[in-house]
Amino acid sequence: MAGVVVLVLALTGGLGYLWSAGKLPGFAETETATDAKPDTRHVIVVHLRELGSGDISTALLVNNQTAARGTTVLLPNSLALASGEGGATTLGRSFAAEGAGATRDALNALLGARIEGTWRLDTPYLENLVEMVGGITVKSDATVPGEKDGDRPLVKQGAGQELNGVAAVAYATHRGESEPQTKQLARFGQVMQAVLKKVSTDEDAATTTVESLGQIPDPHLSEAQLGAALARLAKHARAGAYRTELLPVESDGTLSEKTAQGLVKEVLGGSVTNADPQATARLSVRDASGSRGAADDARVTLVNGGFTVVSTGAADAPAARSTITYRRDDHAEQAKEAARTLGLAADAVTKGEGAANADITVVLGADYKP
Repeated sequence: MAGVVVLVLALTGGLGYLWSAGKLPGFAETETATDAKPDTRHVIVVHLRELGSGDISTALLVNNQTAARGTTVLLPNSLALASGEGGATTLGRSFAAEGAGATRDALNALLGARIEGTWRLDTPYLENLVEMVGGITVKSDATVPGEKDGDRPLVKQGAGQELNGVAAVAYATHRGESEPQTKQLARFGQVMQAVLKKVSTDEDAATTTVESLGQIPDPHLSEAQLGAALARLAKHARAGAYRTELLPVESDGTLSEKTAQGLVKEVLGGSVTNADPQATARLSVRDASGSRGAADDARVTLVNGGFTVVSTGAADAPAARSTITYRRDDHAEQAKEAARTLGLAADAVTKGEGAANADITVVLGADYKP
């Protein structure tokens, strides 16, 4: 009996040790899953800029190093971003007005993606890049006509279309009549993924390709860093572990909670700022007071009060009393605070439709005193 007791104690002690050390079969996996670290991701933003028009197409190139896969996330120009002046703007306007650095910072603030650098890819550089990798092959969803009437199409519709540099640029920037910008953006995504399949997976060779383009590198992204990033993405693309995704944008330029919990969290590992219902509302100010400078004065007052003003301008008709209209119930308190900030009566605040690009619309009447 004493021997049995000793054996039981020995077994119990041994099992306890194995459990505490995470070596007990069936239990080690649970503890490992609990302590799993977040995926390591490297993200750069690329802007394709068309010469002449200055139009841009923007995408995030995401290397999920932990999961060994890559993703191109296409960003529509209508995406709403915070402006450096304390208001709001869109991705399309931000790049032209505030530059690549400010746009990158605004995207970081919105998506929490920790973007490491910017690759400005003007269309002549994309043309040269495609030529350097020996051309690309895409499944074209449209026929791109030649430059002049009577010229052969630069790109024909259908699978297996082989494109040189000129044709690749034409396809990446092609936007049919009445097509939304997202259709053209999807073509740009096709071209980028096809290019990555042809870029060398050797980091030194990919860096040589980048250096041969003769671009001015972003201070945050050297030619060597860009070459290494492209080589790593090329490995995913050649292994079939690469996809292209469009970031869904609401009609007002914001991102929905579904998008925040889905693509942004899963692909970028970030969290969306403007999907938070408690985030600061966007205000539009319209002047119906007849007093010169009233709208600008109200904008400054609201911005200094911590509000985000997305637009100012004149109202369609004069008004005797000021009104503040909010769309959603969770903006009611902010609308009341805006009234107090402007010195307006509490009964000026009502729920209803306002400006399409704002959560709260302020119409300044003759009773407003700057």
